[in-house]
Amino acid sequence: MHDVFLSVGGNLGNKQHNLQKVRMYISRRIGELTGQSSVYETPPWGFLAEEDFWNQVLQVRTALSPENVLREAHEIEQLFGRKQDAGYYMSREMDIDILYYDSDTISTDELIIPHPRIPERLFVLVPLVELAPGYVHPVHKRTNRQLLDQCSDKSAITRIEL
Repeated sequence: MHDVFLSVGGNLGNKQHNLQKVRMYISRRIGELTGQSSVYETPPWGFLAEEDFWNQVLQVRTALSPENVLREAHEIEQLFGRKQDAGYYMSREMDIDILYYDSDTISTDELIIPHPRIPERLFVLVPLVELAPGYVHPVHKRTNRQLLDQCSDKSAITRIEL
């Protein structure tokens, strides 16, 4: 069994309902949810959009390989109407990123683990620190808390009370 951290979020549709649905799909198709952060509202990252995102980090226990986690994540995104990326960021009902898979490092054309933008994204680091502050990034050799403390992203981030 493997521990996986996933970032989930979107800015279209009923965001609360979409997060509930994605947690259900993940638990059915990827593995047991063993932890979930609070939900955070954040502005779009890397592009302009009218709607803010709701983001959350999930910890999942899975028997799937990293490649199969990615395949399932893409299939779940498609259930929310997501088309494969056109090479740029855009509004969407649901996005699922693999942040960590155990302490593995993987670099292929299809998959990079840990996610290369973890240290740059407040919307990932804040919920990640809530779940696993002492987890050590296998490439940067710093804890999630240290990465958050050093993050240059100063975007507004608000915890949503659900």
